[in-house]
Amino acid sequence: MKTIKGPAIFLAQFLGDEAPFDTLENLARWAAGLGYKGIQIPCDPRLIDLATAADSQAYCDDLRAMLAGFGIEPTELSTHLQGQLVAVHPAYDTLFDGFAPPALRGNPQARQAWAVDQVKLAAKASANLGLSAHATFSGALAWPYVYPWPQRPAGLIEEAFAELARRWRPILDAFDEAGVDCAYEIHPGEDIHDGATWERFLTAVDHHPRAKILFDPSHYVLQQLDYLDFIDRYHDRIACFHVKDAEFNPTGRSGVYGGYEGWADRAGRFRSLGDGQVDFSAIFSKMAQYDFPGWAVLEWECAIKHAEDGAREGALFIRDHIIRVTERAFDDFAASAMDQGANRRLLGLD
Repeated sequence: MKTIKGPAIFLAQFLGDEAPFDTLENLARWAAGLGYKGIQIPCDPRLIDLATAADSQAYCDDLRAMLAGFGIEPTELSTHLQGQLVAVHPAYDTLFDGFAPPALRGNPQARQAWAVDQVKLAAKASANLGLSAHATFSGALAWPYVYPWPQRPAGLIEEAFAELARRWRPILDAFDEAGVDCAYEIHPGEDIHDGATWERFLTAVDHHPRAKILFDPSHYVLQQLDYLDFIDRYHDRIACFHVKDAEFNPTGRSGVYGGYEGWADRAGRFRSLGDGQVDFSAIFSKMAQYDFPGWAVLEWECAIKHAEDGAREGALFIRDHIIRVTERAFDDFAASAMDQGANRRLLGLD
């Protein structure tokens, strides 16, 4: 068994215009001061020059050295926004245009080509940084039809996943060349949003060895999925782990769909670690049992608590939940030296 690495923190929700949230160096210093050992870095030009990182080992060595000066490691790079743009249904074109550079807005084809290139660059950059996994989104073509009326026409979902696979297969091949896993966050709004859709995608890409999962239990709570059973089913494909809490308190007025309410008023809402309903003791036990090789990474999202308080509390929460796995069986003290002859006598065979 392996001991999970951590605690680490995803920087996306903290990046801003003012110190200490304005540069990678300042964020690393801030995270280290809270007790974090790793940071998951979104591929934002304010934090990393992705093209240079993909091309220059020296640039990546310098980045790692800078982080090491604070006792920090990069855990993964993230292309959540770019991955989203690999597959966009036209209904969402305007909303997702903000994820692309201004020059590409209003041009879905150019935007998608840019996104594909960005994710492929992230594969090379991850390899140069010595990382084994990468975090992203799948994008979505079928999401408008997730709960349809009128009913879906025959073959619609099959064609959506066939197209999703056609778009992602060359990217997965690029990750394979780089020796890095591509981990999709299982997330509402994406075509890969639960176990059934993950299986559809995995089949469509012929069980590509680099197609992996970013496990975040908060999204399972909001969908009312069994997140522990999910680990049992798919643990061999889990390559990244977001430690994020959530709660689900349905009423006669609102349930899974949220009634278009703001986050604070929904039945299902994200919470800071320890304030929600996720059984993290059981999750960390499962991850240790199945030899999860990666990092426990806080993703802070909460409808109530301030982000800086969530980050401060999260480092201690993760540290206290990481299980240092045992190197020997608890009953070794009672072991007795036996040989084959003795074992056969015990079985009544001699």
